[in-house]
Amino acid sequence: MTQAPDMGSLHDLDQHRAAKEATATAAAAPVTLVKPTTPPPGETVPADPDGAGEAVDRPDNPLADWLTVPDAPVLPVWARSRASVVANVTALGRLTWWHTRYHGIRAPKYLMKAVLLAARGFYRACVGLWPTLSAQDHTAAVKALKAQSKVRPEDVELAVRLQAAHAERTRIRRWRFGAAAVAVTTAVVGFTVAPPLVQVGMAAAVGTPLAYLGRGKETHLLDQAAPPIRVDMSAQQLNDALRAAGLLKSGKEGQDAPKVSCSMGPVRDGRGWAVIFDLPRGGGKTASDVLAKREVIAQELGVDEIQVIMSRVRAAKGGNAGRVSMWVADDDPYLGTPNPSPLEKAERFSIWDPIPFGQDARGTRVAIPVMWQSMFFGGLPRRGKTFSQRLLTAAGLLDPFVRHYVADGKGGADWMPMKAVAHRLVMGAEDDAIDALKAMLAELLAEMERRFALLRDLPTSVCPEGKLTPDIVTKYNLPVIFVTIDELQEYFTAMEKDDREQVINDLCRIARRGPAAGFISNFASQRPDAESVPPKLREIITIRYSTQVVDRTSSDMVLGKGKAAQGADASVLSEEHKGVGVLVTGPASYVTVRADYLDGPTFAALCRKGRALREAAGQLTGDAAGDVTAAADAAGVTVPPIVSDVLEVMRHSPRMFTTDLLAALVNLDEDTYGDFNAERLAAELEAAGVKRTSKQVKISGANGAGYQRRDIEDAVPAEILLGPTG
Repeated sequence: MTQAPDMGSLHDLDQHRAAKEATATAAAAPVTLVKPTTPPPGETVPADPDGAGEAVDRPDNPLADWLTVPDAPVLPVWARSRASVVANVTALGRLTWWHTRYHGIRAPKYLMKAVLLAARGFYRACVGLWPTLSAQDHTAAVKALKAQSKVRPEDVELAVRLQAAHAERTRIRRWRFGAAAVAVTTAVVGFTVAPPLVQVGMAAAVGTPLAYLGRGKETHLLDQAAPPIRVDMSAQQLNDALRAAGLLKSGKEGQDAPKVSCSMGPVRDGRGWAVIFDLPRGGGKTASDVLAKREVIAQELGVDEIQVIMSRVRAAKGGNAGRVSMWVADDDPYLGTPNPSPLEKAERFSIWDPIPFGQDARGTRVAIPVMWQSMFFGGLPRRGKTFSQRLLTAAGLLDPFVRHYVADGKGGADWMPMKAVAHRLVMGAEDDAIDALKAMLAELLAEMERRFALLRDLPTSVCPEGKLTPDIVTKYNLPVIFVTIDELQEYFTAMEKDDREQVINDLCRIARRGPAAGFISNFASQRPDAESVPPKLREIITIRYSTQVVDRTSSDMVLGKGKAAQGADASVLSEEHKGVGVLVTGPASYVTVRADYLDGPTFAALCRKGRALREAAGQLTGDAAGDVTAAADAAGVTVPPIVSDVLEVMRHSPRMFTTDLLAALVNLDEDTYGDFNAERLAAELEAAGVKRTSKQVKISGANGAGYQRRDIEDAVPAEILLGPTG
């Protein structure tokens, strides 16, 4: 139904025709695209209902260029937010206070230095004033007249002139020396009778110019509060380095060589130089080409490549395919005392938050979000690979709603404290440990399928994305599953082909589908190749970290194919870079990180804290619930260490030959059990209360000297093994 027009209103037909003609003209005009302007942080763009912006940007508007609002922010970067202003003012205050203390304790030294400079200045002043006081400006005339008088001794007029010159010089000397003496006497008397505060001012007024006069070319009154700059950089040096690396063309005869355009710097930034530059167009080079030439650029700048930190500036940050951000450190930024992990003093932690991992070259904290992710750690032995991997597992210890599944192919002491917390713990790569690993993976897959079935049946109001949420974790008792496997290559090299393929497929399923069900995979290996860790497992890992490796090929095996060419190269690290590695978090995101330090005793303390949290929350399950050592500590009962260690190495075996038991104990703690033999082992166990029902055991049809696990368990109080009763 159409509303009738208002008959009481009058319509101007001429105005109506003009409006129609304007509309037709606008429709016939060519369409132009207007680039939207991004408002600076803290500012908003007002609405433009009349299309004034489009009218200004019309190509036929002669004032378009003049009236175009620039995209540049009005305020500098440091003044765009209150937090930034407060941070910079605080930093200025801290710097001022530091300089005040630095120079304050050196005030006596500066005073002595000023006195010495003033003495030198006084000497120089006297030397400079002596020609004036002694009227040496008249000496030349007297000497000239004396020379003439020797030639013409009979000339009376000449003798009169010589006598007059002598008299004039003597008179000038007298009044100049007299004036100087009066001035000095007056100053001394005035200084003597003046109050102490005025005396200080007079001394400063006289001493300051004298000290300035006594300065030398290399003399500075104040000590240098900061170390001298080791690395210098200018735009010309940057252009020369890029040109030597083949990234800039040389200029033709009579023409200037192409140069980069710096949108920032080079400027001092902390303990280094920062610059953001754009490659010139027409050269056919991109930012990726610059990253691939990192070593050559470092050599041309006179530094090691570990000191050169480069990255692309993406469009989200105002960059383009030719824009590079570079920071050149004064020295190696990854050496020095390791930083303790913030987890060391934390009481609790939520696995849903990013985990504090370390610091980059400029001291910026690096945190890793692990939910919905899988991780792979690689690198040479004794470079901090396991210590770095344990940082992520340690965060899960402080969240009682995280269930740990741990397997260590080496079977050493690094992961042994996890027996107090882990739902499943597999140590070593012997046959029984491999069977336990396969059983653990089967249990994980069954739990994963159970969770998916449960999540599918939940309403969208509870599970909107079909994934685990913190509310679902607590409401349905579905703790996050943290799967940690160290030294993967030990398992794969010890397995038969069929078992190896089955385990690889199981791990791939967990890493690929598990994150949606709350599974976090945390794998580690030494230099992974097709034999030790197959590519089909490595390629589905989302977060990768590599400590030092031998070459770029090994670096790409850990971090991903082609990463070294992009700048993510762990082979540039040296033997001194323990705990330092390259972290890749995405297809084009990487950073070299100095991981936080978390030593063995601290990790063991976190495991004990994690056990207490789980006991309080009712989340202590699996192998940890029956851990003898932890249960004995909680009950105030002391279990001999050899008993708990033997039970640990026999975790997966009801019986074990003595030779195998000794080898496992040495692998567990070589310092303690390295000198043990069968006789000493038997004596120590007997002293700990172990009574052997049989000295012979039968395993796989073979008889030999050995031990039964039930005999070892009988030496432990029953209330510890069975737990508290009703």
